[in-house]
Amino acid sequence: MIRFSVLYPASDDATFDHDYYANKHVPLAVKTWGLDGAEIDRGVNGPYVAAVHFTFESMDAMGAALAAPATAEVMADVANYTNISPVTQTSEIVG
Repeated sequence: MIRFSVLYPASDDATFDHDYYANKHVPLAVKTWGLDGAEIDRGVNGPYVAAVHFTFESMDAMGAALAAPATAEVMADVANYTNISPVTQTSEIVG
């Protein structure tokens, strides 16, 4: 299994609309990529204001999902909830 995480670093000038993110953006990504859901984190203490974790069966499945033409709509939607440039992490789930 592969986990694709998108993390939003905190900064003094960062803006982030958690409600929009949870109710509009993440569901758009889940639908676009044909997933059953995602785990959303709201930062409480640490270097990130938010994060989301998507799980894929394989690297090939993740690559195919992210290459879908509708991913452009997901990426364009980022401006609707934040001014933060996200950081991504791809991980193999080992436990």
